[in-house]
Amino acid sequence: MDIHAFATLATTTFADVLTRDRVMDPSIRPLWGPMPRLAGPAYPVACPAGDNLMLHIALHRAPAGSVIVCAAGDSNWAMAGGNVCAYAQQRGVAGFVVDGAIRDLAETRERRFPVFARGVIPIPGVRKTAGLIDVPVVCGGVTVSPGDVVVADEEGIVVLPKGRAEAILAQAVERADKDAKTPLADWVKAHKARIDEATRSLGI
Repeated sequence: MDIHAFATLATTTFADVLTRDRVMDPSIRPLWGPMPRLAGPAYPVACPAGDNLMLHIALHRAPAGSVIVCAAGDSNWAMAGGNVCAYAQQRGVAGFVVDGAIRDLAETRERRFPVFARGVIPIPGVRKTAGLIDVPVVCGGVTVSPGDVVVADEEGIVVLPKGRAEAILAQAVERADKDAKTPLADWVKAHKARIDEATRSLGI
């Protein structure tokens, strides 16, 4: 699988060929910008509220190129900070998607390490409780399994099931090519025809 091919398409294009359950909650967003599009196979973890042990374990286990996807128990504690992000970047981790918060944003922004999260909080989590690692987790309302392809940009975050990722990519490429070849005048004509039909059918 050529993961770089997934990064060439916007999440809006993937969303056009995906169902809603494969698109994360819009509150999980890029924490600095402009951020390059993030794409890679998921390495999922789930942490209990206030505890970031599993993300720290993933820091040492996740393969290079992977996206660490963290289902945090809440947003009241930071799941990662500057050193964690710096070491993840050093190891070749592509980025983080965190259903929760991080801290030390200035350091992460300076290093240009991609982090998508709900926000920033200065309080660090503890590392005392076991959670889940390298198994399916629910992050941002989406079930994310190991190896699923995560694509994230300023428009949102989509998760492509591993077994269907290449087929979905092909559909998205076809959609993007069609859109690129459609002049605005043709789009407007087709759009007006659809809207006119909708207004007639609704009696508006």
